[in-house]
Amino acid sequence: MGWGNIYKRRMKVFTLTFLIYLDYKALQQREKLTRRSKRDGLWEKAHERNAKRVLKLIVELEGLWVKMGQYLSTRADVLPEAYIRLLRQLQDSLPPRDLEEVCSTIEKQLGKSMNDLFSNFDSVPLATASIAQVHRATLHDGQEVVVKVQHEGIKTIILEDLKNAKSIVDWIAWAEPQYDFNPMIDEWIREAPKELDFNHEAENTRKVSRNLGCKSEGDDKKSDHVDVLIPKVIQSTEKVLILEYMDGVRLNDSRALEELGVDKQKLVEEITRAYAHQIYVDGFFNGDPHPGNFLVSREPPHRPVLLDFGLTKLLSSSVKHALAKMFLAAAEGDHVALLSAFAEMGLKLRLDMPEQAMEITNVFFRATTPATEALETVKNLSEQREKNMKIIQEKMKLNKKEVKRFNPIDAFPGDIVIFSRVLNLLRGLSSSMNVRISYLNIMRPFAESVLKSDMNHGPSSNPKWVYDGPVHSDVEAKLRQFLVDLGNADRILGIQVCAYKDGKVIIDTAAGVLGKYDPRPVQPDSLFPVFSVSKGVTAGMVHWLVDKGKLKLDENVANVWPEFGTNGKDQIKVNHILNHTAGLHNALANISEEDPMLFCDWDECLKRIAMVAPETEPGREQLYHYLSYGWLCGGIIEHASGKKFQDVLEDAFVRPLNIEGELYIGIPPGVESRLATLTIDMNDLTRSAPNLDATRSSAISNALPSSFTFESVSSFIPLSNTLNVRRAILPAANGHFSARALARYYAALVDGGVVPPRHSSSSLPPLGSHPHHPMFPSKKTSINGKDRRKKDSSGSTSPDSDVYIRIPNTEDTSDEVDTKIFTNTKTKLHDAFMGSGDFEDLIFPGGRFGLGFRRVRTADGSVIGFGHSGLGGSTAYCDIHNRFAITVTLNKLSFGALTGEIIRFVCSELDLPVPEEYAGSRLAETPVIN
Repeated sequence: MGWGNIYKRRMKVFTLTFLIYLDYKALQQREKLTRRSKRDGLWEKAHERNAKRVLKLIVELEGLWVKMGQYLSTRADVLPEAYIRLLRQLQDSLPPRDLEEVCSTIEKQLGKSMNDLFSNFDSVPLATASIAQVHRATLHDGQEVVVKVQHEGIKTIILEDLKNAKSIVDWIAWAEPQYDFNPMIDEWIREAPKELDFNHEAENTRKVSRNLGCKSEGDDKKSDHVDVLIPKVIQSTEKVLILEYMDGVRLNDSRALEELGVDKQKLVEEITRAYAHQIYVDGFFNGDPHPGNFLVSREPPHRPVLLDFGLTKLLSSSVKHALAKMFLAAAEGDHVALLSAFAEMGLKLRLDMPEQAMEITNVFFRATTPATEALETVKNLSEQREKNMKIIQEKMKLNKKEVKRFNPIDAFPGDIVIFSRVLNLLRGLSSSMNVRISYLNIMRPFAESVLKSDMNHGPSSNPKWVYDGPVHSDVEAKLRQFLVDLGNADRILGIQVCAYKDGKVIIDTAAGVLGKYDPRPVQPDSLFPVFSVSKGVTAGMVHWLVDKGKLKLDENVANVWPEFGTNGKDQIKVNHILNHTAGLHNALANISEEDPMLFCDWDECLKRIAMVAPETEPGREQLYHYLSYGWLCGGIIEHASGKKFQDVLEDAFVRPLNIEGELYIGIPPGVESRLATLTIDMNDLTRSAPNLDATRSSAISNALPSSFTFESVSSFIPLSNTLNVRRAILPAANGHFSARALARYYAALVDGGVVPPRHSSSSLPPLGSHPHHPMFPSKKTSINGKDRRKKDSSGSTSPDSDVYIRIPNTEDTSDEVDTKIFTNTKTKLHDAFMGSGDFEDLIFPGGRFGLGFRRVRTADGSVIGFGHSGLGGSTAYCDIHNRFAITVTLNKLSFGALTGEIIRFVCSELDLPVPEEYAGSRLAETPVIN
C-alpha cells in the first residue's frame, strides 16, 4: 500500500468520524426545538443514515474496520437497531478476494501445488472476513477440511488502521472526556497483530481444545465439562491454516436454527459456560466471540462449534484470581472484596466511591436482555451514569465543565480490556438471539472453583501456608507445627497468633489465607475483624482519659455528656457503663429492624442512645451490653476529650505504641487489600448452637440481654463483611486489628503502661511501617467546643502534648527511654481494669466483668488478669502475675473451640495457668460469646 493510499484511507476515516459527530451534536440542539412526539423519529432517521455511512466505509476499507463493525453489530443490548441490522452483514462475509491470489498464497506458504495438496478445492469461499477468507477442500486421503488464507497485504492495512483508530479515540476523549476508550484501543494495539500469524492461532486452537476437553466424538466428561466442539488443526503456516471441516449452521441463521429445533437458550448458556471455563479455570480465552465465530452442529444435540482463536488472552494466576474475586464480590455485594480485587488486578480509582464501584461492576455482570429491550436498557444505564456523575460532582466539588472531563479511573489494566470485551460480545450475542442469560448463575461455579482450588491447598500441599517470618522461640516453632496440623484438619482458614512474655515477643505467627474466596496469604499486618475484642481497646481509652484527669470513674456520665442525663439516666455513672450494669443492655437493639445501616451512622446512634431509658436500676444487675457498650463509651470518650473518637485512639495508643495502620475501630479508605474476610465454621456452629440457651443462664457467662439471639448473631456476620459496616465507628464490635498490634497493646497494659521495645525489625512488613494516617469524618463533640491540647512555645498545637510521658528506663543503661501511656502505678492500673482493690466497690459483686475488661480466672476461681474475647473466636488477654499477653485473630468463626486449643497449647508449653473459659470442660459446656 503506497503512502498516497494510506493518506486517502486515513482521511476517509477521519472525515466520516467528524461528520457523524457533527450530525449527532446538531440533532441534540434540534431536538430541543422539536415536539416530544416527533423526537424518536428524528433519532431513528439519524441512526439509519449514520449506520449506512459506517457500513459503506467499512465495506470499502475492510481491514480492522470490519472487526470493529462486527463488534458493534453484537451490541444489541446498547446500540440502536439500525446499526445492529446493517452491520450484522459483516458477520457473514465480505466481497471475496480473487481466487488466483488465494491459490498463490497457499502454494507459497505450503511449498506445493494446489493439485498436490487437495483432491478438491471449492472456488467459492465459505466466508470472507477482515483478515482472511475460508474455502472448503478435500485432502487426498478423503478428509474434509477448511482452508483459511490470509489476505495479501493485510498486515500493512491492519497496522495503519490501528494508528487511525488510536487517533480517533484520542480525539473523542478530548471532545467528550467521559468517553475515554484509550485503555481499550491500547490493548487492542498490543493484541491485534498476533492474529496475523496463523501458527499462533493454530497453537491457541489446540490449547483451548485441550483445556475444554473437546473431542469430536467426545464421551469423556469431567465435572466441569462444557459441551462444545472445536475443529482439529491439520496444518498451519504464518498465512495458511487448515482445519477439519465441521458441518454446521451460522449462529445468526435464525431460520436454520428453527428448522433444526435448536434450543437457543441452552445453546447460548453453553457458550457462556465455555467462556467461563476459559477465563476462570484455564486463564486462557478467546477474545473475539462475535456470532461469525460460532457454528451450531447439524447433528443432535446441536452443540456450539467454537472458531477463530487468533485473538486470545493469557491471564496470570494472580489476575485470574482477582477476576474471580471481583465476580464473586459483585455476586455477594462485598464492597471490601471488590476493592481488594481492583487493587490486585491494578485497576485504580481516583476517588473513594465503593458504592458506585459496586454498581458499575454489577452493570458489568448484569443479566442480558433481548434486543427488543435495548432502548430501555440504554436509558437505564444513562440515568445511572448521570446519577453517579452527580455524586462525583458533589464529592469532588466540580463544576459542570470539570465533571464532564473527570475520569474516575486512574489506571485500567490491559488484561481487563479483553475480558470486558468478551463479556460485552457475549451479552450482545445473547441479546441478538433474544435470550436472557444470568451471568451470575452460569459463571459463578467456575469463578468459585478457581478460588476453592487454592482453599483446598492446605499446609500439606502449600509450603508457604505459614508466613515465613522469624521464629522467636521454641514455643513458636512448636505452635507453627500445631497450626499446620489444625490446618490439615480443615480447622483453620486464616489466623494470627502473637504473644509477649516478660516484655518480649515470643510468638508472632500468621498462617492460612485471607478469606474463603481470597487465596492471598495472611501476613503479620493483615487486619482481622475481632468483634467484641474491640471492647478491651475502647475500655482502655476511657481509662486513659481518667488517667489524664479528663474523667472520673465514679462520676455521672451526664457531667461530661449533658444530653445523656434524660429519661432516668442521670444517676448512671462511668463505672456502670464499663461494668455492664447501666441497664442499657438492649438499647438500640431494634435499630436493625428499622434499618441495619443506621448502625453505621455514628452521630445518629449517639443521639439516639442519649435519649433511651434504662431497663434496670444502675448497678443492680450485670447484663452484657454487647452493642450499646460501644456508643455509651464512645460518647463518653468524645465528650470528655473534646476530640473525635479515632483521634483519641491515635493519641492514646496507636502512635505511642508505634502500631500505625494495624489497629482501627472503623477502617479508613485505603486498607481494603489487607482485610481478612469472615466465614463461619458450620461444624462448630452446629455443635454450639444447642448450648446458646445454656450460655444465657450460666453463671460463668452472666445473663445475656433478651435481644441477643442466635439469629441476630448469625445474620450479623455476613453484614460485618460489608464495607459500610467495616468503616463504621462501632467501638463495641468493629475493631480491625492485627494480632501483633493488639498483643503489643496488652503487653503494655500488663507492665502498667510501659511500652515494650520495638517489634522485631525482621518481621516484615515492620510493625508501625504503614504510612497511612487517615482523616476521619466524625465531628467534634466537645461540650465547650475548645481544643484541650496543649500548645508549644510557638503557640502551635503539639499532637503529642498531654498524650503520654516518658520515664527513665531503670533496667537499661542505654540512652533509650521507655514510653509510658499511663501515669498510675501498675498495681492501681490493674486494679482499675479488673475492679479489684480500691475499685472493688465500683463493680457488680461476683460478676464476670471488671471495669471494661473481662476478668480472666483460672479453674479454681483465681483472677489472674484481664482481656476480652470476641464472637467467633478472636481473643486477647494478659496474665499480670506472669507478665504474659497473647492475642489470637481468626476469620473462620467458631464459638471458641479452636481458640481454646491454641491457648491451652501455648500455656502448656510455657507452664502457665489456662483461663477458665478455655479449659476443656468449659468449652464442652458453653460457647464463648463475648
